[in-house]
Amino acid sequence: MKKSVSIMLVLFLALGFAGVASAHVTVQPKEVPAGSYQVFTLRVPSEKEAATTQVKVEVPDGVEVSRFEPKAGWTYETEKNADGKITSFTWKAEGNGLGADEFGQFNFQGKVADDAKELSWKAHQTYSDGSVVDWTGAPDADTPASVTTVTAAVAGGDGHGASSAAASPADESDGRDPLTLGLAIAGLAAGVLALLVALLRRRKA
Repeated sequence: MKKSVSIMLVLFLALGFAGVASAHVTVQPKEVPAGSYQVFTLRVPSEKEAATTQVKVEVPDGVEVSRFEPKAGWTYETEKNADGKITSFTWKAEGNGLGADEFGQFNFQGKVADDAKELSWKAHQTYSDGSVVDWTGAPDADTPASVTTVTAAVAGGDGHGASSAAASPADESDGRDPLTLGLAIAGLAAGVLALLVALLRRRKA
């Protein structure tokens, strides 16, 4: 019985850490057609006891960002190059920011380049304790940059209708919030572990 409890404890810890590791800063949707206009969603979960107070995103070369949807309690600022193209944007909390059990979504619009193949969104998440997490690594890194795959352009279209893809049921399914999923798995594992501990105590009694 003790061996079974030990195995379940290891499983619980593994699932718990997997849930935390999966709570990445991401940009949705994960797949867009070349030459299309898109409404992108930046998803920012907090992974620490300190609150997230700022997030900066570097705009990939293969997309031209043009508009931002206002978000209550947050302000944004942009950086541009000599040609007037937005090269990065930063959202800053006016209040406490995003707590440890919270996440935020920030919408913006952009046009995908006709020759784009992949969009790598490098992000920098700042917490209220002054620490910064750089989401700039490779896909298999601990802090990977979010990647959007660019598919072939839609035949016969001008790209303007493609923005609806960001809110389609298929994309919502593919882009499930990893923080919610991770916490659900960890919660289930905790419940199983608690049941086994209770059974062990009852047996000793």
